[in-house]
Amino acid sequence: MFKDSEFSPRRLFARFPPGIWAVTVLGFLNAAGFSISLPFLSLYLYQDRKMDMVLVGVVMLVAGLFSAVTQLLAGAIADRVGRRPLLLATLFAGILLYLVMALLIGASAGLLAIVAAYTAVRCVLMMMRPAMTAIVVDLSPKERLTETYGLLRIATNLGWAAGPAAGGYLASSLSYAWLFALTGAIGIIALLVTFLFLPESFGQPSEKVSVGSVFNAASDRSFLKFVGLNLLVFVVASQMISTLSVFTVDRGGFSPSAYGLLLTINGLVVVLLQYPASRAIGRVSKYTALSLGSLLYGLGYLMMGWVGAFSVAAAAMVVITLGEIIWSPTTLAVVGELSPQDSRGRYMGFFGLSDTIGVSIGPMLGGALLDVFPTRPILIWGSISILAVLAAAGFRLADGSRRARVAVR
Repeated sequence: MFKDSEFSPRRLFARFPPGIWAVTVLGFLNAAGFSISLPFLSLYLYQDRKMDMVLVGVVMLVAGLFSAVTQLLAGAIADRVGRRPLLLATLFAGILLYLVMALLIGASAGLLAIVAAYTAVRCVLMMMRPAMTAIVVDLSPKERLTETYGLLRIATNLGWAAGPAAGGYLASSLSYAWLFALTGAIGIIALLVTFLFLPESFGQPSEKVSVGSVFNAASDRSFLKFVGLNLLVFVVASQMISTLSVFTVDRGGFSPSAYGLLLTINGLVVVLLQYPASRAIGRVSKYTALSLGSLLYGLGYLMMGWVGAFSVAAAAMVVITLGEIIWSPTTLAVVGELSPQDSRGRYMGFFGLSDTIGVSIGPMLGGALLDVFPTRPILIWGSISILAVLAAAGFRLADGSRRARVAVR
């Protein structure tokens, strides 16, 4: 029935260049590998190694701060040496580090060594992002940026659908070390895909990219405000891989596989709805879409405050995912539109600060709320939801300011 439809496989494949499809496959593999192992690290540190949740949050924060710096530098490297060499180097380093994590956890090594290895893994993962997101801007027509990022998110969430299901099962039957070993094996496949099928999308820049140039994007005041608003949303979104795992398993009484199923629901909803939603989002103001996505994020996490049965948690996850579907590709499309052609890697790297810092602050905030309100889930998730509402209001104000500037011109 899809033979002549605009969503038919043939027309969909022809709509994007081969380089976009190669990045899409790479996004799937990276997400599958990541979601098999790293979301369960909080559980390992809390349950097996008896680390307080506040301290787990501090570990995530410190690792995030280090990875934020490396991501910022990676944006400049992507503009200097190209996207492909950076991806090949970071994928190779990631394989080695995941195997080191497997050995350390398998041997019940000291917590300091495990935390150091985890920090290195986070740094390597974040260094890939500016190159991958810049490739999309390099190859995609401007009017299709939201749609193209939507395609990349479908692949990423297919990985999120497959990874947590496998990770939850393995975490229930095998040691956590095997999760990281499997992630390393997936990294080998990702390295081969990049080497064989991903060409360079960006020529050598005309200017010399210095270390100091990584902060050039900060001089763009409109972009800086946009990054700040997204930081609030990233703090909220990051609860899925830290606070939510401990809340559902330790406080809600769900099994690790049930938590994995929640992440699988998230991935499947994205797979089903992301592409048509991205096509629809292109017909409205991007800032309107960002505001709506932020509100849905807040509503979904607020619903977690009433979680008792798994069905309620699943419904809340669907609402959270709808917010993600609207907000995530739109925010990357705005960054692509704001970034000059010769500075895309640096803009993407600087924008990654809000992602990385948000994902680092989020677990610490969530861990503190879990400890302060051990029997008051509505206060935990209500506090987090407020941040999403503030971001939504900020996007509406930014849209009004932007329209006013256009009207004056």
